[in-house]
Amino acid sequence: MDTLRTYRQLVRQVLAVYTDIPYAYGDIRTKAVFDCSTDQYLLMTVGWDQDKRVHGCLIHIDIIDGKLWIQRDGTEQGIATELVAAGIPKEAIVLAFHPPEVRCHTEYAVA
Repeated sequence: MDTLRTYRQLVRQVLAVYTDIPYAYGDIRTKAVFDCSTDQYLLMTVGWDQDKRVHGCLIHIDIIDGKLWIQRDGTEQGIATELVAAGIPKEAIVLAFHPPEVRCHTEYAVA
């Protein structure tokens, strides 16, 4: 199996687990939005917390030039560590939510 197809499969597997985790409050669900044709992968939180609407992006990953660009990571432990545990090398992951000048100080790819 080629690398890109493997990355796509692993990203979907890692993110899909979050859709089964229930929220402790409100009527809130986590929904996976995968667009494999444009290589965009999102986890959205959608629902209601009492009378307050909840709608936002928890995780946003793009695959650009063969690397996983983490655009948004709203998890406590960091989705990058889960992707590495799933078999994606650190040099194939860009923490895009950090400015370029900060990325060189991480264990991950700069771009």
